[in-house]
Amino acid sequence: MTKILPLHDLYSDYLIVNQGAATAVGLSAMIEGQVSHDAITRCLHKDDYGSAQLWQAVKPLVRELDPKNAFLIVDDTLDEWPCLQSNPIVGYHYDHCQGRRLQGINQLNALYYCQSVSLPVAYEVIHKDQPVVDAKTGKPRYVSRHSKHQLLPQMVGRCLINGLTFEYVPADKWYACSDTFTFLHQQACQFIMPLKANRLVAVGPQPPAVGEHRPISELVIEPHQTLVVWLKGVSFPLTAIKQVLKDGDPASEVRYLVSNDLTADAHTLSTAYSHRWQVEQLHKSTKSNTGYGQSPAHRVRSQKTHIFLSMLAYVKLESIKLTTHKNHFALKGILALDALKVAYRHWQDMKTLLNPSLKAA
Repeated sequence: MTKILPLHDLYSDYLIVNQGAATAVGLSAMIEGQVSHDAITRCLHKDDYGSAQLWQAVKPLVRELDPKNAFLIVDDTLDEWPCLQSNPIVGYHYDHCQGRRLQGINQLNALYYCQSVSLPVAYEVIHKDQPVVDAKTGKPRYVSRHSKHQLLPQMVGRCLINGLTFEYVPADKWYACSDTFTFLHQQACQFIMPLKANRLVAVGPQPPAVGEHRPISELVIEPHQTLVVWLKGVSFPLTAIKQVLKDGDPASEVRYLVSNDLTADAHTLSTAYSHRWQVEQLHKSTKSNTGYGQSPAHRVRSQKTHIFLSMLAYVKLESIKLTTHKNHFALKGILALDALKVAYRHWQDMKTLLNPSLKAA
């Protein structure tokens, strides 16, 4: 297995302390030329780095955690890289938040959340390298040979092989499909995910007959009530609960959650699903604090290595957080303030050198 090189360790440190674009030239300058920028560039392009290497780095931290009340949270993120030339990993992806297609990198993440510790344990960068002809426009385009619905079971399967134990797999409604439910149920993994209001279910202790399914939004579910339902396309019963949200958005006032845990009450399921938000913190921190989208690299292997080292930088910040009890943004703020103070002192010295009359200015 490919090892994490000392230069990669240095690069991930650089991503944490750096405030702008993450370049080989910038790293070389930071260490005063001890390593040339060409050597750094070659190192980034030397080998393939990805989920397996991240697991080797994070495994010692995971093994220190008590797996009781742990969660394996799965979600994808899209980071816009509009200035880079399109390639198999930099392409157009639909952003559900903005309701349009953006050029960037789409990544599926598995986050292990336990005892207030959030550690990424697996990820997949979406590759669109299969040429097809668009049925509507007749123009060629590229698609991924593996959909995210296919990648999710693969990632969860690797986590199980790696010995991870967890109570629930929370994910958003985009992943709430019958194939995913069936796979997780067969692997004895308890899941909890929301359903769209038009998903068809039937109520009752026995499998329903044909024609008995109706939209879940038509069911009468009281607050704190659980209901055993049969989702169309799923061969086993699920527990359903209804959440009434109070965020002022009429489109999201009601959420229907389902789980294959038939013993849990509504409070347990609601609390378990609330932990899904932790994966959004992972996405926010990697983009803001570890230079995820700040690489000008153009080659796929270099871009993938940069992404891996950005994830490694996140793990380092999470490890420091456990000691300092400061979140990633606070840690990054401390580093930025220290850099600002040093820059200010240097500027005062430069002003004095260039023009003594400015000393008192």
